[in-house]
Amino acid sequence: MPTPNPQHPARFSEWSFVSGSGRGGWGRILSPPVAGGSVEAPHPTWYFDTTMSRAVTMEKVVNLAKRRGFAFQSSEIYGGLASCWDYGPVGVELKRNVKDAWWREMVLTRRDIVGIDCAILMHPRVWEASGHVAGFTDPLVDCKKCKERFRADKLQDVWCPEKPSKHPGECGGELTEARQFNLMFKTFMGPVEDTASVVFMRPETAQGIFVNFLNVANASRQRIPFGIAQIGKSFRNEITPGNFLFRTREFEQMEMEFFVKPGDDERWFEYWKAERLAWYRRNGIRAENLRLRDHGADELAHYAKGCVDVEYQFPFGWSELEGIANRTDFDLKRHAEYSSKDLSYFDEETRERFVPYVIEPAAGADRATLAFLVDAYDEDEAEGETRVVLRFHPRLAPVKAAVFPLLRKDGQPEKAHEIHALLSRHFPVQYDQAGSIGRRYRRQDEIGTPFGITVDHETMRDNTVTLRDRDTMQQERLPVDRLVDELKRRIEV
Repeated sequence: MPTPNPQHPARFSEWSFVSGSGRGGWGRILSPPVAGGSVEAPHPTWYFDTTMSRAVTMEKVVNLAKRRGFAFQSSEIYGGLASCWDYGPVGVELKRNVKDAWWREMVLTRRDIVGIDCAILMHPRVWEASGHVAGFTDPLVDCKKCKERFRADKLQDVWCPEKPSKHPGECGGELTEARQFNLMFKTFMGPVEDTASVVFMRPETAQGIFVNFLNVANASRQRIPFGIAQIGKSFRNEITPGNFLFRTREFEQMEMEFFVKPGDDERWFEYWKAERLAWYRRNGIRAENLRLRDHGADELAHYAKGCVDVEYQFPFGWSELEGIANRTDFDLKRHAEYSSKDLSYFDEETRERFVPYVIEPAAGADRATLAFLVDAYDEDEAEGETRVVLRFHPRLAPVKAAVFPLLRKDGQPEKAHEIHALLSRHFPVQYDQAGSIGRRYRRQDEIGTPFGITVDHETMRDNTVTLRDRDTMQQERLPVDRLVDELKRRIEV
């Protein structure tokens, strides 16, 4: 029988299925009918039983990430480059799946949001209008003793490099007066390096959407309310980056600007808060590790009427995954002022002209990838040994299935290759014949592969294979000609 899940907000009233093995397992959470026979939650959600141990530490995650090909230090053979990371063969697939899940949710399944892909380099006046040139700064202090630099407002989040038990300023080193440090990377366009050729590496993708507002509205024939979404690289010269993929100097953003009529902004702000929180849960993050945190008046950006962060409980504490902001009409008005172009919108039905307000859900693709990786990490016991397993939602798993011949003879490898070729036309699939079958299972568990397919003696007789579930470790026989449909069903349900 299903067991009630008390961790979710009351508006969802969901249930999670727990496997009989006691280990827990993926299960669809169904919203029971409410008065009138309707169902309040519009989408299926996935949830993993929270009786699993939370054995995760950042050290374990980082070590696993390198060992299994999720991420490597950039330029490692030269000593590395601080807070720059390269995604490995498995990591690039995980991150791509996270971005694809976001794009499917925000663009492909909606009629009121369209996509765009803007250039990284933009006219310098864009960043003057947005306020980045004058105000995109952090307070910087130097330690006169160790010569390191720190953010003055984040001293309690970092440790002295010479006395790791102390925070900067508590270790006997004198700190300089704080000074403002602009976070934008500056470069030059053209053959001459002078002030007239200065351009910036964009610190956010949002401004490319704002300056294309009318282009997109006219070309797509969208009417307000509608949104413009974009996934792309951004660059910030952070003073104190760190925590693996969480805070880096080069990163990818998943941003959407939703344009609404003034007066409707509060309703849409509440709508997007709920939608974005639910997205993380639908893709496998445990509800108790997520929360919404409203910004206080002293935290709000100068352009924001309201802002809330979706936060995740990382091993290093609660930290922001995504911000949802009510940006009002600040950006369009500023760009209209600096470009001398009219960026107002004319409503054909009401015959009104106005400058739209903007609701912005802005997520980090790298932070989301890290959160899914951390939340999936688990350790249990299998055959008397500790098993490390990543319990990704099957949709996000970098590899969907692995194919193993039980023996390296009797035609089993050839049959396994045939099955691998069949499946690889539909999913990312791996082939592995090295080592015992148990060790091959463990290798796949460590990268989160949800299904293992074993070719054995029985396969050669009746064309059936063993299908193993990653989470329950239960196995069942299945005809080869049903594999594709069955895997699709289990991945996409």
